Amino acid sequence: MVTKVPQAYTAPLPAFHAAPARPRNRWWREVLLLIGMYVMYDGVRMLMAVGHGQAFADAHHVLGIERALRIADERTINHAVSGHPVLGVSMSYAYATLHYLVTPIVLVWLWKRRPWHYARARTTLVVATLLGLVGFWLFPTAPPRMLPGFIDTLGKYHEWGWWSGDASAPKGLGGLTNEFAAMPSLHVGWAAWCGWQIARNTARRGLQVLAVAYPIFIVAVVIGTANHYIADAVAGLAVIVVGAGVAGAAGRFRDRSPVPRMVSSS
Repeated sequence: MVTKVPQAYTAPLPAFHAAPARPRNRWWREVLLLIGMYVMYDGVRMLMAVGHGQAFADAHHVLGIERALRIADERTINHAVSGHPVLGVSMSYAYATLHYLVTPIVLVWLWKRRPWHYARARTTLVVATLLGLVGFWLFPTAPPRMLPGFIDTLGKYHEWGWWSGDASAPKGLGGLTNEFAAMPSLHVGWAAWCGWQIARNTARRGLQVLAVAYPIFIVAVVIGTANHYIADAVAGLAVIVVGAGVAGAAGRFRDRSPVPRMVSSS
């Protein structure tokens, strides 16, 4: 006599999915990548050392486009900031500090706490930075503080901090910075990247609010200190968007790569 097995017992059992292993992001590879980015930045700086005239011409082109669009409000914001020591000093410290502190902190936090999102986030930042370097090379632009009618806020309040009149470089190290790297603003681009990564990777309401406020504050800082134009800030956001697109496409390509199939023997 053959016993009929109920259908429920003949259905295949659901596959057991073990928790995936943590991605192997070796810290020294990440450090080498950042060093390589700085070497490229330094190379662009040396290339631009002979392009002063073009940088000022490009600066006037940017202002001309902004005037045509009726968004050339940099001078008003710059004078409002530079005319008040509290605003001038605090924004000078923000410009000279946050760009170099917040971004590495967010990178390390992602690497340790959100490893599944780290690779794509890092690729976004790297691609955006490389696009920025291409922009510095092809379109060297003198910042507003070098043009008549603007106030070099960091230069005005240099006695309050460690910086000199050479952007945010420490006194005596002005030769290590690219004075004509206004377009696009990587200060704004990196700040937008930081805010985006924090907002999407935390459930804490307070941190999400700070994540949204941070890039907005940096836009006010770079314009208020006359280090960037409004167009530079827009371009900084644009390179992050493009970087995110490239990182997403690379991630989808990896996801579609063939995976070895398990073969069961019976």
